[in-house]
Amino acid sequence: MFILSFYGCAAVRETLVKSLPPPSHLEEKIERNDFSVAKEDDVIGRLAVIRLEEEDTLPDIARHFSLGINTVSAANPGIDIWVPEDGDRILLPLSFILPDTVRKGIVINLAAMRLFYFREDGKQLAVSTYPIGIGTTERPTPMGQMHIVLKMFRPTWHVPASIAEDHRKKGDPLPAKVPPGPLNPLGEHALYLSKSGYLVHGTNKPTSIGLRATNGCIRLYPEDIKRLFETTSVKTPVTIVNQPYLVGQRDGTVYIEVHTPFEESGTTELEKAYAKLKNIEKKSGHALDWKRVKEAVAEARGIPVPVSEIRPGSEKDVAKTIELKHPDKLYGKPEIPELKTDAWYVLAAILHDQVDALRLAAIINHQGPQISARVLSKNDRHRVLAGPFNNSSEAKDVAKRLKIDLEIDGILVEP
Repeated sequence: MFILSFYGCAAVRETLVKSLPPPSHLEEKIERNDFSVAKEDDVIGRLAVIRLEEEDTLPDIARHFSLGINTVSAANPGIDIWVPEDGDRILLPLSFILPDTVRKGIVINLAAMRLFYFREDGKQLAVSTYPIGIGTTERPTPMGQMHIVLKMFRPTWHVPASIAEDHRKKGDPLPAKVPPGPLNPLGEHALYLSKSGYLVHGTNKPTSIGLRATNGCIRLYPEDIKRLFETTSVKTPVTIVNQPYLVGQRDGTVYIEVHTPFEESGTTELEKAYAKLKNIEKKSGHALDWKRVKEAVAEARGIPVPVSEIRPGSEKDVAKTIELKHPDKLYGKPEIPELKTDAWYVLAAILHDQVDALRLAAIINHQGPQISARVLSKNDRHRVLAGPFNNSSEAKDVAKRLKIDLEIDGILVEP
């Protein structure tokens, strides 16, 4: 079930965005997936800001820029995920410190909910990176060394017994197998791992990218898994780590990137990060800003923070943010069909607060597969209406999904 609202410390976010250097002009594009990295560097990408427009949601912004909702939310505390303010200037965390492991094949950092795919490119490394959804606390994604054993286009999902039992208890029985199509949670592309039962695959629930929402598999946006599928081969090594504290350098500047550690994580990774920073300080002979290090650890914003003096002339400095022009259309943003007088609908709620109604409609719109929803307002009554549907059977199926996924008791509305 998606959280109906997301509130954080607005003051923290406002301070963060105001601290960003003002842009000289609006940029049309920014790198979001493919980078080259010198072998002595650990940091890729740039930070950017963008002004929100009416009807934007953070999940739509996240998907367009190939980010997970976790990173966008952490970088912008105080912003409502579903009904942000028109004109808000938000940070896009499009810079990343590479995981501290061998840079070969696919490397997945669970704490950052990010996948990195490394290939040799002459004297430099080519790296493609994508946001991911991972396993829940109850069914976590396993760590360790694996490899791809099978690639499958339009896979059939053979439902594991444990998942079938969970759905049965919720009144949502599943068949033994789900064929390719919009109801298949594996999406259109799947990479099967050498650890039996675990896959890197697409999804029919794109809003779950950046969440602990799977049964242990690694889930990507449909457009991202398609690219990964096309560029990887069987036997590609896959390394899965859990590194919430990342330390790296680029152009001589030292950075730390901190993600909120999982509840089950210990303090070992933090100790490793401090040891690495102390070693860098000792070797360089230059003191690091330990106050800034502690602030980064406390805030866990998920972005690289410089903790040493920024070297003059560093063209790739993360702190040099750019401001992006808002795209004419956000990729993957749900489209709502026009009202029809001869169609069926499901009344999801009648609310007195318009923002609450808009938030609920946005949440329903971002279910997977999509359930179209809108708000119809009259005086202080705001109806959240899902549809249109061609017949009563379609409307009943959606009412059932709303009950199971969102605990909403919908009412069928006849033509």
